[in-house]
Amino acid sequence: MESKINYTIVGLFVVVLTSALLGFAYWLTKGFGQQQYDSYYVHLSESVAGLNMDAAVKYRGVDVGTVVRIGLNPENSEEVELLLKINQEILIKTDTTAAISFYGITGLAYIELQGLDKDAALLKKVQGVIPVIPSRPSTFRRIDQSLSQLAEKSAQTLDNINKLLGDKNLKNFEDLLFESKELAKDLRGQLKDIQKLVDNGVMMENKVVEASQNVSTASTSIKQLADSFEQNTADLSEEMTRGMRESFSSLNQLLSDLDILTGSLQATIQNIKSSPGDLLFKRTQPRPGPGEEGYHEK
Repeated sequence: MESKINYTIVGLFVVVLTSALLGFAYWLTKGFGQQQYDSYYVHLSESVAGLNMDAAVKYRGVDVGTVVRIGLNPENSEEVELLLKINQEILIKTDTTAAISFYGITGLAYIELQGLDKDAALLKKVQGVIPVIPSRPSTFRRIDQSLSQLAEKSAQTLDNINKLLGDKNLKNFEDLLFESKELAKDLRGQLKDIQKLVDNGVMMENKVVEASQNVSTASTSIKQLADSFEQNTADLSEEMTRGMRESFSSLNQLLSDLDILTGSLQATIQNIKSSPGDLLFKRTQPRPGPGEEGYHEK
């Protein structure tokens, strides 16, 4: 009897536990099943090796969807077409770009989305057509392009070096070295003449300096002579001015005396004309002047 009771309890416990696990799983799947997704195309011009179906789609490192389909672009066989399923809550804008990224060194790839402008317009369907998210080169693609360009430039540089080190250029370089050596010998032989020329130049410079000093001394003497001449001229001019002033004063006095004398002579001549006998006998009396007795106006 005890054995049957133990089996019943165990069976009931297993049924309850199984129901609880199924209910928990249904609750989890129900929450995920309610999410809605939007579809987007991505066209890549590089290899998608390492990218598998159901690979993650990340937006700045956050899982936002999965890769639904991988195939060639029917309109351009040189491109790979990816169909992405992205959560509707994620705002995909016109400036959003997609690129392949890798999980470290594992070789497994995923799609990385990136946006630049938060104010850009939303990328929406037009007449039911699935929109296309522009792609950008992956990190490995950029490194590969940079290495290719570096290799090309290195090859061009090596080609130019080979041309520079050709037989003709090497011969020209050898001739140049030989001529430089000969020129050095000629210069070494002419060093004495150059030294003499330098010494003569120094002597000439000293003579020029001495002549300049003599000219400076002569200039000083000429300046002193000019100052003395100017002083003497000033003194002479002052004396001449004083003498001319005195001469003009004497001349004015002489002219005044001559004027008075001329007046007296004119009066005497007038009297002689009026009474010529007065010249010998002095018979007429001079008329009284103003203030004298017997003066009257005519």
